[in-house]
Amino acid sequence: MANINAPKGVPDYVPPRSRDFLRVQEQLSSSARLSGYEYIELPVFESTELFERGVGTSTDVVQKEMYTFTDRGDRSITLRPEGTAGVMRAVIENRLDKGALPVKLWYRGPFFRAERPQLGRYRQLQQVGVEAVGSVDPIIDAEVIALADQAYRSLGLNDFHLDLTSLGCSQCRPAYRIKLQEFLGTCDLDQETKERADLNPLRVLDDKREIVSSQMIDAPLMIDSLCSQCQEHYDQVRDFLRIFGVQWNEAPRMVRGLDYYTRTTFEFVHPGLGAQSGIGGGGRYDGLMAELGGSELSGIGFGLGVDRTLLACEAEGLTPFRSRILDVFVIPVGDQSREPSVSLLVALRAAGIAADVCVDNRSIKSAMKAANVSNAPLVIIIGPDELSSSSVIVKNMTSGDQQSLPSEPGTLIPAVQETLRNLQAENRKEDQS
Repeated sequence: MANINAPKGVPDYVPPRSRDFLRVQEQLSSSARLSGYEYIELPVFESTELFERGVGTSTDVVQKEMYTFTDRGDRSITLRPEGTAGVMRAVIENRLDKGALPVKLWYRGPFFRAERPQLGRYRQLQQVGVEAVGSVDPIIDAEVIALADQAYRSLGLNDFHLDLTSLGCSQCRPAYRIKLQEFLGTCDLDQETKERADLNPLRVLDDKREIVSSQMIDAPLMIDSLCSQCQEHYDQVRDFLRIFGVQWNEAPRMVRGLDYYTRTTFEFVHPGLGAQSGIGGGGRYDGLMAELGGSELSGIGFGLGVDRTLLACEAEGLTPFRSRILDVFVIPVGDQSREPSVSLLVALRAAGIAADVCVDNRSIKSAMKAANVSNAPLVIIIGPDELSSSSVIVKNMTSGDQQSLPSEPGTLIPAVQETLRNLQAENRKEDQS
C-alpha cells in the first residue's frame, strides 16, 4: 500500500525545526502585542464574494490562486488567501468601528493560494498580520511599519530592507490611471496583458516577464502624480519613520498584489531568499471598508510571512532557536521509583518548570541517553537508595556535577528553580561575551 503524503506545496514543520517555526511566529507578533494591539481569530474560509470585492477581481489572487468550492448549501466558499478582507468583515459585522478608534488588531494562521510551489512559495502559507482601522494619521502608518521592522529585528535579522512608496488616493489616481493607460497603449502587449491593463493598469507595472518589464522603464509613476494631500501625508509618514528609527528605500515602481492598497505601501525584502525575497508587506486601504458595506473608514496593515521569515533566519544563521524545551528530565530507576517520579513530575510542572519523565522502564544507561536527547539542563534521578533516604540526585548535564537533595517538594523545587536561574545567568554572560 502506497504512503499518503502531504499535499504538494503544503510544508510540514516537525521537531526540532517546528520549535524554530513557533519562535518566529511568536516573535513576529511580539511588537504588536507590546503596542496595545488585540488578538482576533478569523475563519479559515469565507464567502467568495468577500475576496472578490475586497481583494479585487483583477488580481492574480482572485483570478488564479483562490481555493474556491461550493458547500452543501450551494454557497460559494473560499479558503482565505489573505487576512485584511476578513478582518474588515469582522470589524463591520461586530460593530467594532462604532467604538473607540483606531481599532488595533493582530492575527495569525494559515492562508491558502494555488501557487506554483517552490521554496518560500507555498499553497498553505503562514502569516502574522496587523490591522489598524479608523485613522488616517501618518503616525499610525509609521507605527505599523515600525512594528514589522521591530518584529524582524527581535529575531536578530539584519540583512533585510524596507521598500516604501505611496500609491495615491481616489483624488489623484484617476488622472494617473489615464496617463498610465495612454502609455500602455503605446506598448506591444499580448491580449491578456491588455485586458489586465483595462481592469487595473497598475498591475502591468508588476509584471515580471522580461517582454513586459523591459517596456515599463519609461512608464509614468504614481509617486510623481500625487495630489497635495497625498504628498503631505507621505512626507509626514517618512518624518515619523525617522523618529521610530526605521530606514527605507524609495520604491516608486513597487506595486503590491492586492487592489485595495492606497497611499502608504511597503514591502520588506530579504536578498538571501532568491526569487521569493519578499518576507512581508502591506499598506493603507482607504476605500476597503466602504466597499464591503461598512463605514467610510481608512485602515493600514501588514502580513508577515512566517515561512519566509524562518528561511531568512536560516539564511543568516540565526537558527536553531531550539536550545531546549525542557528544564528537567526525571529518571526513575526500578518499578518502585515510578510513582514517586510521576508525583515529582506533577509538582515540577505545577511550579512552572518544564519537565518530562523517562518511561518504559529503561536502564539507567538508556535513560541517560534519553536525557541527553531531551537537552534538559538538569536530570533528577530517583532510585532505590534515594527512596530509602527520601532524597533525589540532581545532575547538571553541562558540568556533570551532581548533588543529593531532599525529595520533599517544598525543599527540592526551590533548589531546582535557583539552579535553573543560575544556569540562565551563566548562559547570558556567555552570549554577551
